[in-house]
Amino acid sequence: MRLLPAAIPLLFALSASATAAEVVRHANPGGSSPIAMAVEVPAGRSTVYLSGATPALADATAPKDSPQAYGDTYVQTVSVLTRIRELLGTLGLDMGDVVKMQVFLVGDPDNGGRMDLDGFRRGYAQFFGAEAGQPNLPARSTFQIAALGNPAFRVEIEVVAVRR
Repeated sequence: MRLLPAAIPLLFALSASATAAEVVRHANPGGSSPIAMAVEVPAGRSTVYLSGATPALADATAPKDSPQAYGDTYVQTVSVLTRIRELLGTLGLDMGDVVKMQVFLVGDPDNGGRMDLDGFRRGYAQFFGAEAGQPNLPARSTFQIAALGNPAFRVEIEVVAVRR
């Protein structure tokens, strides 16, 4: 029975070190894309699910449902990721805390109805990877979808972040 009181501080120390474990990001082997193959989140970390974000108006003089109002996929990607960075900031987080990203791209009529993956990648590279100085890469899925809430939207992104 005398061992029990002596063991309590040790248990607290062990549980504190377990919650202090780092998020582990596994590189995409042989891949040149700035995304992680997988991300491991240790127990005890707070996970934040950020709702999907859409682009801000790029040209207030254009009709609100026109492609000119929100820009092309590249412009919309930068707009959405800027908005996500701002939203994360209000929660005390930053882009380095993002562990998972789901990207929804609408096919572009100027691209034969296919999503503009190159435009997305150029915008994404401003926030993640060597070019952006952001080495904490998220796991990412990218989908082409039929439409979003506004016919001019080409990009919606949702993220999961973890407090460090």
